[in-house]
Formats: sequence, structure tokens, C-alpha cells
Amino acid sequence: LLAGKTIADVGDQLDGDLLGDDPVAAWDDAVRQASAAVDEPGALDRMVRLSYGETPAAGYVSEVAADLTVHAWDLARGIGANDQLDPDLTSWVYVLAKQRLDPAGSPGYFGPAVSVGDDASDQTRLLALYGRRA
Repeated sequence: LLAGKTIADVGDQLDGDLLGDDPVAAWDDAVRQASAAVDEPGALDRMVRLSYGETPAAGYVSEVAADLTVHAWDLARGIGANDQLDPDLTSWVYVLAKQRLDPAGSPGYFGPAVSVGDDASDQTRLLALYGRRA
């Protein structure tokens, strides 16, 4: 999408099993490709065409980062692993999420924001914005 493709152009290229026999290698390759796309000169200054319309590429990349951050917590929590996220990342994503998210939630994606105490960490506040109870 950062290279100018539309959702229609991508089509079904991302359907099915993308992990194959070596999920870690597949993930590492996807990260390399995504990093290269973001690092391309001018990439974040472009517009990307998403299912809901044109969006600044920097905003799209921020959305993806937020999604991966929250789902990293989901996965860690789900398998009983350490669910402590990088504090710098959660602080950055929290600021973005406060600006973008509707406290009522996004039906079909996540529930309404959860109330947290004034002394809650940025990680707890971030997760609460996405309807998670940390």
C-alpha cells in the first residue's frame, strides 16, 4: 500500500497460510519488507488507499503499529507469557490512540473504553482505550 497499490491490487495475495513451515522466518521476512517500505524516502509523505478511503501513509503506519502493539499484549496474555510492553512504544501509541479512538469503541473491532484509575500506567491506559482490562 505504501508503494501505491490499492486493496484491489493486493487482491488475495495475503489470503491463506502465510507462515508455512517456519512461522518465525515468515514473520522476520514480513518485518524486513515492512521496514524497507517505511524506510523508503518519502514513503510516509504519501497517501495510501484503504478500504475506508485515502489516508496519509504516516497515519496508516501508526494504525498498524497500534494494532500490532495491542495484539502483542493480547497474544502474550493469551499464552501466559510476559505481557509487559515496551514503555516508550506504549506511550507513543497511547498518545495516538487518545486522538483517534472513539471512547464508545468500534463495534466489530473492539468494545468501549474501560475506566482506569488516575495512577494507571500508559500501558494500562492504552489497553483500556481498546476495551481491554489489563
